[in-house]
Parts: sequence; structure tokens; C-alpha cells
Amino acid sequence: MTEESAQDDGSEPAVETDGSGATDEGVVRRDRFSGGPARSFLSSLAADERIFEADLEVDRAHTVMLAEQGIIEDDVAGQILTALDAIEVDGHGSLPDGEDVHEAIETAVIERIGAEGGKMHTARSRNDEVATCIRYRLREDVLEAIETTLALRESLVAVADAHAETIMPGYTHLQPAQPTTVAHWALAYEGAVRRDTARLLEAYDRINESPLGGAAFAGTTFDIDRERTAELLGFEGVVENSMDASSSRDFLLETTQALSTHATTLSGLAEDVVIFANRGFVDLSDDYSSTSSIMPQKKNPDTLELVRAVAGDAAGGVQGLTTTLKGLPRAYNRDLQRATAHAWETVDAVTEASEVAAGAVATADWNEETLAAEAGEGFSTATGVADLLAANGLPFRTAHELVALAAENGGDYDALEAAARDVLGEPLESLVDSDAVEEALDPAASVASRDSQGGPAPEAVADQLEAARDALATDEETLEETDAALEAAHEDLREEVNGYV
Repeated sequence: MTEESAQDDGSEPAVETDGSGATDEGVVRRDRFSGGPARSFLSSLAADERIFEADLEVDRAHTVMLAEQGIIEDDVAGQILTALDAIEVDGHGSLPDGEDVHEAIETAVIERIGAEGGKMHTARSRNDEVATCIRYRLREDVLEAIETTLALRESLVAVADAHAETIMPGYTHLQPAQPTTVAHWALAYEGAVRRDTARLLEAYDRINESPLGGAAFAGTTFDIDRERTAELLGFEGVVENSMDASSSRDFLLETTQALSTHATTLSGLAEDVVIFANRGFVDLSDDYSSTSSIMPQKKNPDTLELVRAVAGDAAGGVQGLTTTLKGLPRAYNRDLQRATAHAWETVDAVTEASEVAAGAVATADWNEETLAAEAGEGFSTATGVADLLAANGLPFRTAHELVALAAENGGDYDALEAAARDVLGEPLESLVDSDAVEEALDPAASVASRDSQGGPAPEAVADQLEAARDALATDEETLEETDAALEAAHEDLREEVNGYV
């Protein structure tokens, strides 16, 4: 993935060859630049294995377009395309040594068919070529990441559906706050992951534009058809400005940022489940746990601890990529060779973490009795009692003072009665019926009363579940349509190639 220094007019560098058009140094660098201690430092060939197949597809689309435009002869196009098929069969490991995968593939083509193979590089630069390859491969990776967010949302929806009435303690500052339900908790994360899906879909739209044809940065004198290569490669359109096309990597940064945001969501989810497991609220499947090497009784939530840690890796990817891109002048700079790895590492780590989180949530068992027993701890229904008093005419701030005093003395009915006499100078029953107070003190009744939009009451949860299912179905359909469009483009390109080989 390197800067272009060969000509983009189809001619080859003036170097000695073995008669086939290839050289010991490849097809790009002249003797002056062929060796030295920095040679391996410059090379990205090993790292480029990830975009090997993408480069072959980009080569095919470009070659088909050149033939269609009459820029190269059909028989030459056929030879090039046949050579590319053979190179794909042989695999990345069989490529000749080169500065990058692009040079190595071109060298391999020339070794097979002679100097005519160099015509495949007519009207393009490695600058626009690599940008296209990165986008081509990144599309697949982002779609896979999106698929894992959908699986996680499906797991969370299933948990919510099964536990709409499973009472559990809710926390702020990790202190008992108000009773809620497992469903309410699960849907809180479903909403966050849904937004993560949306960010990745939006990033995908900006990835899915073709830079091919931008050449080194200033376009080309050849009568190329950029829209045609975009179509053959399944891109929705082109990056219009040729300098922008070859040099910009904001799509990488946006994608990495979206993945980092999702990793942050996953980290919070993992932290909650780790804490819940510690308190006996949930049992993780053995498939997502491990034991100690010395303490045989241990069952550790190791997988979720690693999920939690991925947020740091992803944040580091964003920082590394931002720092690499910061202040780069237009157009191409070799720094960009170091930029892409941050995105690859981030998408791999976050996708795997998302998949693991989905599996852990789907297979966990919630301990309903333990959750119900803990739901009222710490006088967690205090807010409900204060709301009840306020609903019966007491100013909320006075009600808050009364209930706070009762909390200091046990938080039961007797404590509330004593607090009422101290704060109001009258019995509690003068304000509200005792049965209503007892009901407000009950965690299940407290949850049932919180039926405002988005609340934990079963009927409010039912509305949230319906919205979650609808959004999930919409995003699943979008993913299916996107996958189908890419597969159709791949088949169309293959059909065009078969017309030449």
C-alpha cells in the first residue's frame, strides 16, 4: 500500500528486464531505489495479504473498463484477466517479492504474459488503487461487524421478552437506587447497540464510494469511465474530486470511531454482567467462563473481562489513526501506509468482542429469586413513596425530606409514620391510605406503577420491545439487501471477465 512512482500512462520504467518485462526489483522502483537497509521498512507486502483478493477484483474491474473504453486491446485484457485468475489460485504466498501487494501482483502478471501485462496499470496510480482496495475490503469487515451488533440486539430482545416481569435491583453509583426489571435493563443496552448499528451503517455508506480513477491525485489524460469501475465493484458512486479520492482516509477514522463507540457500549454491558455474576444475579454459561489454575471452585467471567478490555484497544486505534492523519498535506503521503492497520485491528477486535457478548447474553441464566430478594434492598422504593406523598398533595421536596428521614430509621412503614409526625406534626394516614403506602414499598408494585414511556412497567416494556423488534427487522433487511448488492456486483464482474478469458 504505497505511493505511486511509476508512470500512469501505461509505459513501464526504464529498467533492465529478463525479457518478460519483470525485474528482480519488481515493476515500479528503478535501480536507484531497489535496495538498501530501508527496503523492508518500506514494504507492506506481508500486511497486504488482507487486501489480496480486493486488489485482484480492482485489477479486474479496471482492466475490463480499459478494454471497454478501447484503451487496451481485448486480447491483452483477456491475457491480463487470465493471469489474474491464475494468481488468485496460487494465492498471496506465491507472489514475487515486492514493495506491496499491488506491485507484486503486477509483477506476477508480467512474469506470466510479458510486458503487455504492464498495460493493466494504464490510467491509474497505486494511490487510487490502494484506496479502492481498502474500501473494498473494509466494506466486508464493517458488514460483519454490523451483523454481530444485530445478533447482540437479538439476544437482548430475547432476554427482555423472557424477563418482562423479573424484578431486579437498579443502581446509580453502584448503590441500590430503584427496583427495575431484567427486561428494562436489557432494553437499555439494546437501544445503545441499536445506535451503534446505525453509526456503522452510516459509516458504510461513506466507505462505499469508489476512488478508482483519481490516479496519483490529478486524474488522467485517458478517457476512463469511473462510474463503470464503481459499478463493477459494487460501489454506490465515486469520490468526485481526484485529489480527495486518492488521499483522504476520513472513512477509516469514522469507521474506527464508530467501532470504538460500540466497544464502549460492550464494555459497559460486560461490566454490568461481571458485577451481576459476582452478586449471584446471573450465571454465565461455562462456554463463556473459565476456572482458576489453582482454585478449582472458581468460575470466572473471563470472556466478558476481555470484552471490557477491547474498549481500550479500540480507543487506542482511534488515537493512533487520528495522530497519523493529523496535519497530513494533500495529496498522498507514505504515512498512510501505517494508518490502515489501526482500522483492521480495531474492526477485528470489536467484531469478535461483539460476537462473544451476544453469545454470553443469550446463554446466561438469570436467578429470579435472588434478584427479587435484592430488589428492595437499601430502601430502593423510597422514590416511589415520595412520589405517592407528592401525588396526594405534599410538596415533593417536603416528601423527599420525610422519606429521607425514614430511610435513616429502617425505611419501613413504622419509620415513615414516625417521620411524618416529626416533619409534618401529624400521622401518615392523614395524607395517604396505609394500603397505598404498603403497595409503594413493594418492589413489584413499584415497578408496575412506573408505566411512563420507556419505563420498566410491563406494558411500557411491551411498547419498547415492539419498537426494538421493528428496528431490528429493518436493520436486518438493510444488511441482507447490502450483502445481496455486493454479491450481485461480484457476479456481474465475473461475467464480464469471462467474456475476455
